[in-house]
Amino acid sequence: MEKKLFSGSEIVIKALLHEEVEYIFGYPGGAIMPIYDSLHDYLNLVSHILMRHEQGSIHAAQGYARATGKIGVCFTTSGPGATNLITGLADALIDSTPLVCITGQVSSHLLGTDAFQETNIIDISIPVTKWNTQVLKSKDICESIQKGFFIAKRGRPGPVLIDITKDAQFQKSEFHYERCKYVKNFHPYPCIEENRIIEAANFINKANKPLILVGQGVILAEAEEEFKKFVEKTGIPVASTLLGLGVLDSNHYLYVGMLGMHGNYAPNILTNQCDILIAIGIRFDDRVTGDVKQYAKQAKIIHLEIDPSEVNKNILCHIPILGDCKCSLRKLINYVNESTHEEWIKKFCALKEREKIAVIQGDLNPKKEGMTMGEVIKWINQYKQKNAILVTDVGQHQMIASRYFNFTYKRSQITSGGLGTMGFALPASIGAQLGAKNRQVICIVGDGGIQMTIQEMGTILQNDIPVKIILLNNNFLGMVRQWQQLFFDKRYSCTELVNPDFIKLANAYNIEAKKVNKREELKESVKKALNHEKAFLLEVVIEREDNVFPMIPAGAAVDKIRLT
Repeated sequence: MEKKLFSGSEIVIKALLHEEVEYIFGYPGGAIMPIYDSLHDYLNLVSHILMRHEQGSIHAAQGYARATGKIGVCFTTSGPGATNLITGLADALIDSTPLVCITGQVSSHLLGTDAFQETNIIDISIPVTKWNTQVLKSKDICESIQKGFFIAKRGRPGPVLIDITKDAQFQKSEFHYERCKYVKNFHPYPCIEENRIIEAANFINKANKPLILVGQGVILAEAEEEFKKFVEKTGIPVASTLLGLGVLDSNHYLYVGMLGMHGNYAPNILTNQCDILIAIGIRFDDRVTGDVKQYAKQAKIIHLEIDPSEVNKNILCHIPILGDCKCSLRKLINYVNESTHEEWIKKFCALKEREKIAVIQGDLNPKKEGMTMGEVIKWINQYKQKNAILVTDVGQHQMIASRYFNFTYKRSQITSGGLGTMGFALPASIGAQLGAKNRQVICIVGDGGIQMTIQEMGTILQNDIPVKIILLNNNFLGMVRQWQQLFFDKRYSCTELVNPDFIKLANAYNIEAKKVNKREELKESVKKALNHEKAFLLEVVIEREDNVFPMIPAGAAVDKIRLT
């Protein structure tokens, strides 16, 4: 019997269906046109979201992946289509987001000839992908996609790029697909050493002033329940990285705040006073550590980490525990004692009260004329749904929203952490909303960042996506302006923005919108925006020189954090 043959382009689509892909975020073009032609016959089985820019495609795939825990998928063409993915790939790599990006490429006989829209995307993307490959023959498409999905999700997640030449898309081959279970020389899950677990537990049980730092690794491992059991059994206070927010409820009695440059006062100060520092699923980036030479020198450091390259990279630890932290925590729970640290926690409470008086009261309940970013978040907390997802862009609004948003549900924080990509929020919120249809998605963005990807309002229009956009407008590139104010004698060089009419822009995309200039209108306007059935843009004009505090000056030690 003659075996049925399929074009390489159809094999791509059938392979994605075997991987249970439900959304593809993309933008068609010449070198990927055969794949799009085959996709046309399968649109009843998989949805394609036509974005307005390739960078929007990959950020939407990131938002989808972060909201669901699944792999985000995007399509682009060759040349500029492929190079427009680079920022998103870099963002996904540093923030450990699982993606499979499929790019079209010129036909194999044209490779190296500088053909129209030919770019060597493989060499360009090596530094910003977990794995990449170029496919020249249709018979190799299945294996590449199998490996790509396996590598993207296993161990520490990350982005994969698969570049497929146009002739490979036309060639016919047999289709046989089995999900990948093993890749040679790829060992994503280090074996957990029991003796390390026991050693760590002994230190924890003897500690008087222990502190837990939690990061996104707990979310990626789906270890929130194990983490909560460990925390409540040991009675140890918990501080979170930016990407770790939501692992523990913001109102949990052991949660003491966010770490980092604009984090909370108490956990930053007391990092340099604890006797045991237990870091779980974090990579000790510079925004968390400040000056590494003055970071927690008094403490024994225990580091639970899945990626061996992150252990002792920035901060030397005394007890590294390699492995999936879901498994590591389950083992550690069995060896630690039930305990409380009441006197130690009182220190956090005292420092929190200082921050409340110096910073928080003025942010949330200001007496000055201009509106603050903090009071906007206060009203969002009052009217948002309990399981709402916060998607932020990058800058002052990101820090304020992360400080004050009430996280009560897992996978509720999506932002660009490591790369700090302006323009991330709007497309990421689209992917998040499609992935989490039954959850409210709140996109908080500044007037600078939104204009980097504002065209994605067209995607919201075409697909009727009910994202709630809260635009905090100070007519400045706010975070840069703050640094210029504090460290460059208020020399506001090239940071003031002359903005368009955002309300008319939103209306042009059939998005209902409102602008708030007065404090007395704010509460009801936030309520209206969050209760609106469809997409809504709420522009809030905030004080032009509203700053974010506390703040650790760049290069300073964490305990040199400033309240004002």
